[in-house]
Amino acid sequence: MAGETIRICRRETFNAAHRLYRKDWSDEKNYEVFGKCSYPNYHGHNYVIEVWLEGPIDPITGYLMDLKLLKGIIQKEVCDRFDHKNFNLDCAEFKDRIPTAENIAVVSWNLIKPELPENIALEVVIQETEKNKVAYRGN
Repeated sequence: MAGETIRICRRETFNAAHRLYRKDWSDEKNYEVFGKCSYPNYHGHNYVIEVWLEGPIDPITGYLMDLKLLKGIIQKEVCDRFDHKNFNLDCAEFKDRIPTAENIAVVSWNLIKPELPENIALEVVIQETEKNKVAYRGN
């Protein structure tokens, strides 16, 4: 029935490198906290981003949102910005932010949310490895 609440998801991928470290810490302290992820020569991941939307089904189109439109938003705001980049060196969003999966999810949410209608709730899931995944739903 039209007007019911539904959740939909679009999944995309991008590849990027990063290093987890604090500039104000020694290499030893960074290794103690971040382990191998703090090595100075960076390392990369094949990231998966899942963008989950929740809201009412439009009674005219039968969509919550056209997934082609959502794909375009994710591509423009996240994938084109981060794919084949080094988060630490190439991305202004991480100039003063450690590029953990948690922070990548928050930044991605902040990039996507303004592109959506107000009545649609957003959740961004970032999968960094086969075993590590984080989710962010906003404040």
